[in-house]
Amino acid sequence: MLQSLASNSCVRLIQSHKSTWYFVSLVLGYILYLIFGAVVFSSVELPYEDLLRQELRAIKKQFLQENECLSEERLERFLKKALDASNYGVSILNNASANWNWDFTSALFFASTVLSTTGYGHTAPLSDGGKAFCIIYSMIGIPFTLLFLTAVVQRIMVFSTRRPVMYIHRRWGLSKPLVAIVHATLLATLAVSCFFLIPAAIFSALEENWNFLESFYFCFISLSTIGLGDYVPGEATNQRFRELYKVGITVYLILGLIVMLVVLETFCELQQLKQLRKMFYLKKEKPQDHLAIMEHDHLSFTTVSNRATAYTEGKTPTFDSVPALASPNDDPMIQ
Repeated sequence: MLQSLASNSCVRLIQSHKSTWYFVSLVLGYILYLIFGAVVFSSVELPYEDLLRQELRAIKKQFLQENECLSEERLERFLKKALDASNYGVSILNNASANWNWDFTSALFFASTVLSTTGYGHTAPLSDGGKAFCIIYSMIGIPFTLLFLTAVVQRIMVFSTRRPVMYIHRRWGLSKPLVAIVHATLLATLAVSCFFLIPAAIFSALEENWNFLESFYFCFISLSTIGLGDYVPGEATNQRFRELYKVGITVYLILGLIVMLVVLETFCELQQLKQLRKMFYLKKEKPQDHLAIMEHDHLSFTTVSNRATAYTEGKTPTFDSVPALASPNDDPMIQ
């Protein structure tokens, strides 16, 4: 008996806090996913890092042996200066001296990466004035960009998703959730083809040292606004039509970001995903329920007050009259 009561109370407790348990499981799942990613990245990349360190040590040792007049301390200072400049996008190599990082087209590309929060990191402001302006420019520009993207995506969604789904639903009488799923799948396939596969093929042809996988990797990292900066187009030596190339990449990034947001919004409007999201949200108290509770409390308080007043005045509170029974046989319980 006690075990049955305990199990029933546990079930009622879980059901009454179902969204909380779902949220806790979501947090635990996210933490486990982070740990899983860290384990995989560490196991895959750590051997390559160790190999690269060994190669650099061997090259440095061989260079010092061939140039005995140069001390290791002077070499360290020179390499540190060169690496610091490289972090700001400035290279000391002869074949890279022709490319400027802050001409108009490069600055336009940098501004687009800042406002879209992609931030490749291959180029950064050098002066204190540039850093201060970057802060102010981003504080104004990022909310402005969010407003711009929201307005554009809202208008595109009407013509790309809502109207086609509603037209097919009304024209052929198909289930609206089914039509929405098929439409979202086709839209995602079209977006992947036009903004991932085809651009990856173009980048692999234009960039000398990029294969198709590296080009696809750049497209994904850029349009997902991760922006690691290990691959940046238009930075090769003697790049033909570099200014026009940079402008084209800027347009590609803006259009691709808009398309990605349209696809995400299309999937978010699916009924199945809406139900899935509601599992982790706090339930909102309905206004009519809150009003009913307030009315019930008000009536209870009024009844108690009236009875208390009647007792203080020496009156007996009236109750509903009970009809007298003519005989015991008239009692419904006996019958």
